[in-house]
Amino acid sequence: MPELPEVEVCRLGIAPELEGERILGVTIRAPKLRHEIPPALGELLPGCLIVAVRRRGKYLLIDCRRDGVEGTLIVHLGMSGKLRFAPLDLAPARHDHFDLRLARQILRFTDPRRFGVILWQAGPPVAAEQHPLLAVQGIEPLSDAFTVDWLHAAFSRRNAPVKPVLMDSHLVVGIGNIYASESLFRAGISPLRAASRISRLRCAVLVDAVRETLSAAIAAGGSSIRDYVQSDGSSGWFQIQAGVYDRAGQPCVRCGDVVRQIRQAGRSTYYCPSCQR
Repeated sequence: MPELPEVEVCRLGIAPELEGERILGVTIRAPKLRHEIPPALGELLPGCLIVAVRRRGKYLLIDCRRDGVEGTLIVHLGMSGKLRFAPLDLAPARHDHFDLRLARQILRFTDPRRFGVILWQAGPPVAAEQHPLLAVQGIEPLSDAFTVDWLHAAFSRRNAPVKPVLMDSHLVVGIGNIYASESLFRAGISPLRAASRISRLRCAVLVDAVRETLSAAIAAGGSSIRDYVQSDGSSGWFQIQAGVYDRAGQPCVRCGDVVRQIRQAGRSTYYCPSCQR
């Protein structure tokens, strides 16, 4: 599933082509993905100016406005969703479920597994943050609010192993399986350690590690997992830079010990038992 870096890369790819453009038409080919696509979008969106393209966690927020209409198109890529630009005359393929027609091209949403989300929140941009899917989202790890004091206080109330806690989107958004493993490796913290047993000093190291890991992934274009590609169709390369993820049985890039793989909360965890304590 695309995580924060992949969604941010998507936003960076589509925002310059969308912001300031006017929506000329909407095509809905699948009435329901994870949730029903609001049929009213076919009437609401044509004529709207795209004011901004934002991200909240793993959701893309496309702010739209015209006389009598103001709201935000909420998009989640799900497990296999993609947003790509297509020529106006390109016929849709089997899994192309939604189009925004612009003056020179189409923004097309493709989702073979149909686990994505396309919804509408009426009102000014701030109203989108109160949508039920977004109101439960945790803190943004690349925001100024993600501080050492905040993380240490949040961890002090959690006795579970730190990796599943770090992946809890109600606490911190967008740190998926790859990025949690890599952040803990950079910070030298064992994924088995209870979150409540991590000192403030080590939380400071982890805050920096999370920021560095996510920023590096964004700079690299995300990670190419399963169906993920960027909006121009190219792949992300962060996985090639991974220190521990998907490297079970291989030597640690730091100390040469063997990288281990375990299961935590139904997900694979990779770590170095020597470097991470």
